[in-house]
Amino acid sequence: MIRITHSISISEDEIEESFIRASGPGGQNVNKVATAVQLRFAVRTSPNLPDPVKTRLEKLCGQRLTNDGVLVLTVQTSRSQDRNRTAARDALIDLIRTAAIPPTPRRPTRPTYSSRLRRLDAKTHRAGIKQNRTTRPEHD
Repeated sequence: MIRITHSISISEDEIEESFIRASGPGGQNVNKVATAVQLRFAVRTSPNLPDPVKTRLEKLCGQRLTNDGVLVLTVQTSRSQDRNRTAARDALIDLIRTAAIPPTPRRPTRPTYSSRLRRLDAKTHRAGIKQNRTTRPEHD
């Protein structure tokens, strides 16, 4: 089990890893060894995530989420397969931790009396400036 928060942990069986060839630096190593990691995690079918966390995670994933609800993370930052693997898992854990934090509800506020007066004074001042403008008559 991978511990995400004190109340959420996911099973290692839910994560599917495949290794693909990376692009970028690495010389001959890039052509020979599959060092990039493609991590897949089924968000919608995960039994260990609460429903509110699933919905927030789906919004956070954006383009990385497939139509089937599978999160696909591809990491190829390092030349080492092991480092890419830990980076992909850390990225998944960070995403789930971010989704686990419920958003703070917005409390509607009203403008203060003095801010309303300032706004009206500014409008009156601006209207006066525009009123004082005169159009120039055309010269023949």
